[in-house]
Amino acid sequence: MKLQISDSIQDRVRDGQIRDEDAVRFSRFVDRCNQELMTHSVITDNKYCQWFAKGEVSRENVRHFVQQFSVFSNLFLIAQLMKVINSGSLEGMRASKEILANELGVIFNKPGSSLGEVQDTDRDGDPDIVSVEGSVDGGTFRFRAAHFEWLLKIGEKLDLGFNDMGKRRNGTPATIFFCDQLAAIYGNEDPNIAEGASFAVENWAAAGFWKQLVAGLDAFKKREQKDLPLAFFTWHDRIEEQHAGHVMDELEEVFFEGDDFDEDKFIQGGRDMLDGTEAFWVGLNEQRIAAVAAV
Repeated sequence: MKLQISDSIQDRVRDGQIRDEDAVRFSRFVDRCNQELMTHSVITDNKYCQWFAKGEVSRENVRHFVQQFSVFSNLFLIAQLMKVINSGSLEGMRASKEILANELGVIFNKPGSSLGEVQDTDRDGDPDIVSVEGSVDGGTFRFRAAHFEWLLKIGEKLDLGFNDMGKRRNGTPATIFFCDQLAAIYGNEDPNIAEGASFAVENWAAAGFWKQLVAGLDAFKKREQKDLPLAFFTWHDRIEEQHAGHVMDELEEVFFEGDDFDEDKFIQGGRDMLDGTEAFWVGLNEQRIAAVAAV
């Protein structure tokens, strides 16, 4: 992945909205992001996800993965709430609330939108609780729409109960480290650090790991668990495809409109967040290798 500057920058220079020297400075900053963030190995070389995508996962592999992912997903709520509280503007707070409310079960509302005829609700989700477009403003809350409840349905098929999932006590040290880093960096009260972490998370999420997880789970489902619901993963894959197109828009907004923007803090927040994210996947990879060696 490589970040590309949009044509709108030159349009804004011509319109006098931004100065030519600021556009040049932004170009240099994007180059720095490409060199210092986009080359991170969790984006370019996630060995666990590469292995997972091959479809060789065992039931125990999937069970452990789902349990750890449920811990991350549930504890992410803490980091997202901190991001809401520490937002530097009303617009930023609302954007963070969109994510938090949707995670908790508020369905995106877009009048006239529809998933169309769904053939496989296990894969594509229940049309009554799934939407990838719109806003939580005016959306409907449903318990079943909470992302953690989607994961619980997967857990049921893998003999994981409610108290086996989503709790801090269920996490490995690597998973807990990742969750704590999210709260500390992604939810940081310094907007430069938090924005850098958010930008890094968006690029990690858009790098294709969701597709790798879906590929591995699809193979496992066909081979061993025909009724395994995958809507949690396929929905996130679809939503991240949409987010990927807005990554540069968000970077431009932070750079040109943010007060007291600090490039160094932004990059540091991004690097630290990617390091924390990688720890989660390295932990999963080490566990699955150790399990094989112990047989």
